[in-house]
Amino acid sequence: MRSERPAEIRLTGGNASGGDVVRVGDTVRKRWLPTTERTADYLRALSARGIDVPLLQGRDENGRQILDFIPGRLAMDDAPLGPALIGPVGQLVRRIHDASADVPLTDDWEVLIPAESPDLVCHNDLATWNLIIDGDRLVFIDWDGAGPSTRLWDLAHAAISFAHLFPGAGAQASAQRLRAFVAGYDADRDLRVRLPGTMAERARAMHDLLRHSHAAGVQPWASMYVNGHGEHWAKTATYIAEHQTLWRRALQM
Repeated sequence: MRSERPAEIRLTGGNASGGDVVRVGDTVRKRWLPTTERTADYLRALSARGIDVPLLQGRDENGRQILDFIPGRLAMDDAPLGPALIGPVGQLVRRIHDASADVPLTDDWEVLIPAESPDLVCHNDLATWNLIIDGDRLVFIDWDGAGPSTRLWDLAHAAISFAHLFPGAGAQASAQRLRAFVAGYDADRDLRVRLPGTMAERARAMHDLLRHSHAAGVQPWASMYVNGHGEHWAKTATYIAEHQTLWRRALQM
């Protein structure tokens, strides 16, 4: 008797996936990209160094990636996270960066929001919308945008998301979360000094990507710009810039 093929269940939550990510049994299927094989090599290197990541299992009959499905809930659904969870997330980000230290970079590896003088392969979108929580298990997903960056640039974006440095969140509470996240990362003095200003730059760079993509008609960023994301990142960049003194105090060693 022929066994029935598992149903495809559409997964929601991604802004840039085009709605084409589905679950099939214990796997996820998504578009095969020009960078997929390179990203898969990076993930295998991280896994070999003890980082829990979804690995590429091959290519299906429709030409899509076959990835491990990671059970659990998106951290975004619980945001803002409490300091007790933010600390371990900071530790995980540090472990990812350390495990990436000897992964080779190539000049032809393009990323959406480049860092100045990249020297480390990074996820480039370590954020609540890409973190799965399953009890004590924390796993970052959606590595398709991985590529050359720096600890500081990648950490700045992660800090914005996990410290919930967004307008209306309450600056004092955001500062407490920022302190917990950076303490979990065990950032040195140089990173702590440079992080507040870099967070403002990183938020502004996200807004600029959306604005320029809208002007050029580049999807999905063009639509995201007019669907609230442009305004969100513009206000976030202003909010972070206006509270630089508070962030610096929170990060003093």
